[in-house]
This record gives sequence, structure tokens and C-alpha cells, in this order.
Amino acid sequence: MASGDSGTVKAADNFNAEEDAEVLRKAMKGLGTDEKAIINVLANRSCAQRQEIKLKFKSMYGRDLVKDLKSELGDNLEEVTLAMMEPCELFDAKSLRKAMKGAGTDEAVLIEVLCTRTNAEIHALRKAYKEEFSRDLENDIESETSGHFKRLLVSLLQGQREESGVDEALAAKEAQELYDAGENRWGTDESMFNKILVTRSYAQLQCTFDLYVKIAKRDVYSAIQKEMSDDLRDGMQAVVRCVHSRPMYFAEKLYKSMKGAGTDDNTLIRIVVSRSEKDLEEVKAKFLEMYHKTLGKMIEGDCSGDYKRMLLAIVGQ
Repeated sequence: MASGDSGTVKAADNFNAEEDAEVLRKAMKGLGTDEKAIINVLANRSCAQRQEIKLKFKSMYGRDLVKDLKSELGDNLEEVTLAMMEPCELFDAKSLRKAMKGAGTDEAVLIEVLCTRTNAEIHALRKAYKEEFSRDLENDIESETSGHFKRLLVSLLQGQREESGVDEALAAKEAQELYDAGENRWGTDESMFNKILVTRSYAQLQCTFDLYVKIAKRDVYSAIQKEMSDDLRDGMQAVVRCVHSRPMYFAEKLYKSMKGAGTDDNTLIRIVVSRSEKDLEEVKAKFLEMYHKTLGKMIEGDCSGDYKRMLLAIVGQ
């Protein structure tokens, strides 16, 4: 996990893997489990440091730390803790596999992961998927999805988004092409949207979207709402949201995971853990701006016990 400048979880100073391994072993030995000690260590170490603790634990005790955690913890506390013990790209790979395994596919997870990751993150998670499952991610996506939605995901999986500056003439040309591919014709040319949304840099797309509003008198997000349906619409809108502000996209997903009756714990855990070292501070700021309450407050009202403590420790107050 690259430690981003706006993550809530940072590498601990004066880190000592051996001491941490001892604390964790003691927290799980004998009767009862000291969850507070486990939370205190794991929520305050970077993902790279947790990998070192895992290794040290095995060499000190001949035991698998992840297996021990699994047998000592339960329910959502177990889920969030195990998620934290995975290298970032492996956690992404496992999230995708879980979304496609068994009957039915959880398209929302495919969209959330593939529409929001950088080129480097896509390449890393593809590699991790191959190593962990001895399967090809692209083949799995192709067999689990269909039509234009499948094409969108396969395009994203190439991790070939440009990372260059802004070409205003190209933005003007492509804003017109998007308008002509959608609102300005009968039927929709989805492939034109696909080509532009997946290959252009975020800065380039932002310029294109600004010019689109001048031509169409509505934004691209609304145009996609009108022109597309189901998963394709959701996927393309996710890309547009991320161009505008990736933290805003995640703030919205977090809010939806907790509002109303019941909590979508899988989504809550996935986003909190996967953004913790990247941009969770920015996500928190957007959350407060959009919903007039802090992410911490919402978690507090929605979760309980040690699970709540762990999430709050990661999110930071």
C-alpha cells in the first residue's frame, strides 16, 4: 500500500516488529482475547509494517498470525482485521474474486474497484489475482459480465489510462463526440463513451466534461443517466464521479453503506481499509461537507463493540 499523503493510517515511528508480535501473541494466549491490544497494534501500523509483524510472528512462534486472529476474533471484527492483514493489491484481488464466485455476481464491487483504481493499482491487482487464484482476472470478468458493461470493465482492466496534460482542442472535439454519441442522436453509441472515459487522463476528462456542459446544457453524469441503464450506467457514472473527485465518490458509497436500516458491512470495511493509507482524510472531509456529520459519528451510531473501535481507530477522529 503506497502511503498517500492523506491517509489516516501512517507507518509507526520506532517500529519494532518483534515487540508487536509479542503483544499480539500475549493478547491471544490462554483464555479470552485482549481485543483492545490487537486494535491498538494493528490500527496504528502501516500495511507494510503489518506484513513484517506477520513474518516475525511466524519466526518467533511457528504460528500463522492470520490464522490465530481468525480463530480468536469473530464477525465483523474478524472481517476488518483480516482485511487489514492483506497487502492492498491482494485485498483488491480477493474482493473481486468474492464478487464473482458462486451464483450471481456482485457488479457493484466490480465497479467500485475497477472504476476507481490507478493504472499501477490495476496492474498490481491483476498480478495478485493470478498468483493467489491461478486464474486470469480478465477471463473471469468476461465470463461473469456481458455486453457494453463487460467491454467497459475489460477496457479498465488494461490499466492504460493516459497520464499526460490537457489538450484543449482534443477536449472540445471529444465533448462534441460524446454529445453526438448520446443526446444528439437516436440510440446511443456506447463505444464512443467507453473509448473516451477509459483512455483519457482525469485532467483531460475534466476539461472535456466542462466543455460538454456548454454544448449540451447538462453535465455528462446526467447524460449517462439518461442514455445508459443498469451496470453500464453505474460504471460510467463511477468514472465520472472519480474524475470530479475520487474522495467524493467514496464518501457517497460510505454514506449509502450506513444510511437507513442495517449496514452494508462489506462495503464499509472494504472502503475504510482500502483507502486508509491513500485518501481517507480527504474522504472524511468530503463526507462532512456532503452530509454535515463526521464519518466517525456515523460509524459510531451504526456499529458496535470492538468492530466499531477498530473502524474508529483506522478512521481516526
